[in-house]
Amino acid sequence: MTTTATAPAPGFEAPGVEDFQLPPVFGPVTKPVLELVLAAVIIAAFFLVAVRKPALVPGKTQFLGEAFHGLVRNTIARDMIGGRDFVKYVPFLTALFAFILVNNLFGIIPFIQFPTFSHPSVPYALAALVYVVFTYAGIRKHGFGGYVRLSTWPPDVPWWVRIILTPIEFLSNLVLRPVTLSLRLFGNMFAGHLLLLLFVLGGEYMLLEAGDWQLKVLSPFAFLMAIVFTFFEAFVQVIQAYIFVMLTASYIGTVLADDH
Repeated sequence: MTTTATAPAPGFEAPGVEDFQLPPVFGPVTKPVLELVLAAVIIAAFFLVAVRKPALVPGKTQFLGEAFHGLVRNTIARDMIGGRDFVKYVPFLTALFAFILVNNLFGIIPFIQFPTFSHPSVPYALAALVYVVFTYAGIRKHGFGGYVRLSTWPPDVPWWVRIILTPIEFLSNLVLRPVTLSLRLFGNMFAGHLLLLLFVLGGEYMLLEAGDWQLKVLSPFAFLMAIVFTFFEAFVQVIQAYIFVMLTASYIGTVLADDH
């Protein structure tokens, strides 16, 4: 008698990097590109509505807009840049904070559920923009030679120490700043979204595909962890947007200072 061997049931395939390589929606346009455009539209519409009819006693939208602007102005720009120079950078920092925050929160919004900055090219491009801004600010304030000296030549240290510190300062201030800025945002968004995928897809597998009844019983706990991590991820998304803008303001304040 001939017996036919049956193939084992496929096991759970954990999410990985390939889940972040999204196919084009149409033409060369991918989902992160659409999210960038959507975020810009949302932010522009919000602030236009907030300032459309300014009143002495603000309505809800005006109050939210003023509160958001005040948060960036008073707790980031003024503290990190200081002096009289901080005011001119408040619009840029406010727009930057709003843009990063909305794109991060896309990761937990139903039917979108993909943080734009979990795709590495997007934070790299944003960090490059920040690099251009604070480099331009430094060159405009001190001139090209003065900016390079300020960024690479530590004052009040012996010459033999400068021989060691100058290459380190060059790499830290002129090369690695945009890299670390982008990697911090990308790493947190990537890891958070990967954890959410793991619990959601794992719970779905345990409930619908796993053969063991014990796994089916435990599947609600996986979904519960997904809910818990969603709230935690929302907290991380807000914090990472704040840190990115705070570091940007810190870099601007550093290049505008008279001493390193």
